[in-house]
Amino acid sequence: MTEPELHHVRCIDSRGLHRMAYWEWGARDNPRVLVCVHGLSRQGRDFDTLARDLAPDYRVICPDIVGRGSSDWIADPAAYAIPNYVADIVTLVARLDVEQIDWVGTSMGGLIGLGLAALTTQTGSPVRRLVLNDVGPTIQAPALARIGAYLGQPAHWSSVDAAADALWEISKSFGPHTREQWLELTRPQLKPDGDGYKPHYDPAIAVAVRAITPEAAAAGEAYLWQLYDRLSCPTLLLRGADSDLLSSATARAMTQRGPRAQLREFAGVGHAPMLVQAEQRAVVREFLLRS
Repeated sequence: MTEPELHHVRCIDSRGLHRMAYWEWGARDNPRVLVCVHGLSRQGRDFDTLARDLAPDYRVICPDIVGRGSSDWIADPAAYAIPNYVADIVTLVARLDVEQIDWVGTSMGGLIGLGLAALTTQTGSPVRRLVLNDVGPTIQAPALARIGAYLGQPAHWSSVDAAADALWEISKSFGPHTREQWLELTRPQLKPDGDGYKPHYDPAIAVAVRAITPEAAAAGEAYLWQLYDRLSCPTLLLRGADSDLLSSATARAMTQRGPRAQLREFAGVGHAPMLVQAEQRAVVREFLLRS
């Protein structure tokens, strides 16, 4: 399979229902399911290269979290929050009709996976294996400030190439990519806008980010560590060696508490590895398929 199928699932919010889109790769009857979830301003097609690799072994599901990509935008900006995204994923897992999934989450997607993996029933966590890509319970404030500086800002580009150039200026921390790799990552980031293109996401996703106070950040960090310490599933932590969001100290702490994550760092990459390069994909594949 070279292209995924697009599906939608209806989820509930405080003002009604919204549709969450998800991209599906591989055989629908494969009981082995991998869910891959993107970062704050990204969308599910970020995982195309990884999904092509893993589709022979998994049914791979790559949602566009609400407010992004082909998913609906919602009326209340305050609803763009991790607990609500976790609830949407619970609805998605029910739609998939599986008891357990494996998870790859980049940045925000990692926090959603952390929240889901910390939920338990009598049969255990819904997450069998967890990959956290350049994120942990402690998020560095300068990284949030950097992201907040561009998130939600009006933008219009005359061509895909112009958009690719502009997005690269704020994304160089993703590490080296060929021009074709970057164009493949760029195209799903765009929506037609008159005679050009605009970003694919609801600008209102920036509201909650800009509303974070130091007190709220401290409370959120404490809660995320509580969730992390509940985890028992095998956990792989990926880190860009130059990451400004996941510090080396936080990464080391994550190897020493909770699920005692296995840590792999990638030189020449900041926040966050995009899992396009062969070395990065091989690390994820080996962890997920380990018996």
